[in-house]
Amino acid sequence: MNKLGWMLDNAMTMPETRHAILLSADGLLMAHSKSIGRDDAERHAAAMSGLQALARNTAEFCGETPAAWQQTVNEFPGGYVFLVAAGPGAYLAVSATERVDMEAVSFRLQELVQRLGKELTSPPRQDAGSPV
Repeated sequence: MNKLGWMLDNAMTMPETRHAILLSADGLLMAHSKSIGRDDAERHAAAMSGLQALARNTAEFCGETPAAWQQTVNEFPGGYVFLVAAGPGAYLAVSATERVDMEAVSFRLQELVQRLGKELTSPPRQDAGSPV
């Protein structure tokens, strides 16, 4: 289930980051960093799906179409949640403390999205010896 977790763990090497999850548009957990348990990751994936839907539907307020949504950042007294588009029907969420370098995290997330995008859009392997 967590075959892409190692990529998320790599993102968590940044100072002041806490957790990372990769989720589908319908809120299903696709992968999580080792810093968060599966049950919590699944619960947060469902919540992030709702957050993304709200953000996407407010794009018109900014003069954009809902499809133009790219990123949402929420600030709390103890830190931030970054939610970014990670490919067709996939989103990446990262939590961090209030001391995080927001610009560095945003940059790292875009790098990670590029890597994840390749993994998420790789065509399925075909067994050349099997009949269809």
